[in-house]
Amino acid sequence: MSRNLRLALVPLDERPVNTGLVRDVAAIAGCVLDIPPASVLPRFRAAGDVEGIAAWLRALSPELDGAVVSIDTLVHGGLIPSRTSEETISTVIRRLDVLREMHESNPQMRIAAVSLVMRASDSYSAVEEPEYWAEAGREVHSLGGAVHRAWSGVESVEPALAGGIRRDYSSRRLRNHVVGLAALDLAWQGVIDPLVITADDTAAWSAGSAEQHLVDYWQRLRGEQPVQVYPGADETGAVLVARLLAQAAGSAPRVFVMPSEEDGMTRIPSYENVPLRESLDRQLAAVGAVAAVDVLDADVVLVIHTPDPARADHFGGDPGPDRGAISRTIAAVDAALASGRPVILADLRYGNGGDAYLIDGLAENGMLARLDAYAGWNTAGNALGSVLALGVASVLGRRAGTLDEGARIRALKRRLLDDAVYQARVRREVSSELFDNRIEPVDADRAERAEAVITDILRNRLAGLGLPGSEGIARVTLPWLRSFEIDVLFEGETV
Repeated sequence: MSRNLRLALVPLDERPVNTGLVRDVAAIAGCVLDIPPASVLPRFRAAGDVEGIAAWLRALSPELDGAVVSIDTLVHGGLIPSRTSEETISTVIRRLDVLREMHESNPQMRIAAVSLVMRASDSYSAVEEPEYWAEAGREVHSLGGAVHRAWSGVESVEPALAGGIRRDYSSRRLRNHVVGLAALDLAWQGVIDPLVITADDTAAWSAGSAEQHLVDYWQRLRGEQPVQVYPGADETGAVLVARLLAQAAGSAPRVFVMPSEEDGMTRIPSYENVPLRESLDRQLAAVGAVAAVDVLDADVVLVIHTPDPARADHFGGDPGPDRGAISRTIAAVDAALASGRPVILADLRYGNGGDAYLIDGLAENGMLARLDAYAGWNTAGNALGSVLALGVASVLGRRAGTLDEGARIRALKRRLLDDAVYQARVRREVSSELFDNRIEPVDADRAERAEAVITDILRNRLAGLGLPGSEGIARVTLPWLRSFEIDVLFEGETV
């Protein structure tokens, strides 16, 4: 791998987890990352300029070593538009042709891509869904599970649902499933390498799980299963950039896994559909790493604060300290640090945020500053893929002599502040005063006031983490003018 390695990213949307996190991964390893201008990217529910994105890729293609492409942005204009747009299969499918053109014009360039299995949110929130979700969202979600059960020979009862909603929903799913299969065909042709197909917020019985079985069918029919299918979404840009870095380096980083609880690896995390151990195997393959059998053979140690979906996530109130689990994870981190290997921590105990009580304990013991990377946001797949990508980037940067230690520290601080401080505590503390306990976007003036309050709070709490690096927080922003996600920028950083 060279410091001059140049990659392009077509992100899933414009949020920081799909752009800033990926920049962090590239910067840690000393890689140049190009992202399309904001003018062609999506903006919340508004679709990006798909023709502009394709033109940007074509123009840049001759200069690239690789590209990481969200299929949903390439053909639909973003994540939310992939669920809400009215375009037909024939309209969207031809937008994949730019990938074939890039491959033909520059065969040495690797094109990595991710295609998402469309989610069906188990809620009545239409913030990120078609408008009818406000009246029938939970029934639409249940319909997918009922049909999946019946298709599998399990007795089920379908919910009552208006015919027009059912027809619209099934048409959207069919269109997006066909796009995913077309991406699979491009992988078979060697145009896309690697391709991952990830499931965005799913469940064991769901439309999304049924569609994953169909992808598995086609791979088995071919006699090859090179495409990883697993729970995840917003972390995939970071994962695939790390994968291209590993491929360029010509060697797979070795990861020794230390779960806090062995039986925790058999649990199915919230919002997912397979046991954590199965997801881990696929995430390791997706990021270009391999499991080490011994800590002495490892490049990095991954400690996992294993999930417990029986406990509330951070949208169900403060889950409180699980002292036994915290003690076991602190002991695992201590043992991992004693090995002398770099240590990364996947904080998967709860959905929608890290375990703030665990972070308190690690800070008190001076362990946070000794971590190479951390992630604990949203779903287990989001956090696991993120921390693996950050860890792999650090390993590869050290090997090549291109590691940007400042970028690594900023990424560590950013994830701790966002996942374990904001998502796990501050978001709940300010929800009533600043957002009326609502998830919907607020007006620009109110968002600006909320940003100022949250910036002050995080500045005050940063010192208590005991982290290295002298840069303070420049500002915190609300990318979608709502409480759910933030962007933390440090002094001297530019967007």
